[in-house]
Amino acid sequence: MSNMFVLAAANHNVKFHLMIIVLGGIAAFLPRYIPLRIFTNRDLPEWFNEWMKYVPVCLFTALVMKGIFVTSDTYKFIPLGHPAQIIAALFVIVIAYLTRSMSMSVVTGLVVVFLASLIL
Repeated sequence: MSNMFVLAAANHNVKFHLMIIVLGGIAAFLPRYIPLRIFTNRDLPEWFNEWMKYVPVCLFTALVMKGIFVTSDTYKFIPLGHPAQIIAALFVIVIAYLTRSMSMSVVTGLVVVFLASLIL
């Protein structure tokens, strides 16, 4: 009798996980599909297209700055809390400006954080 209980529990667990995966896929798909469906056949104003070019950069900057200057436990601003990451961010800014290469910027950031963490 106990083997049947284990099988039923395992089966329920698989169904639950599959349901979570499907619902997660729907939740990830719909916010991308709905605007695409709505705005495909419409002419957007030029000012809106110009404005939208800056959204990814702003979001990325906000995420990076939070990771460098805000503590995760208290959510307080600490200007010099992560010196290795600050140094790496400065290097990445220069490399990104000079090369306009995302891969070069990422590799530079990783190498500089590693080296600065060893030194500091």
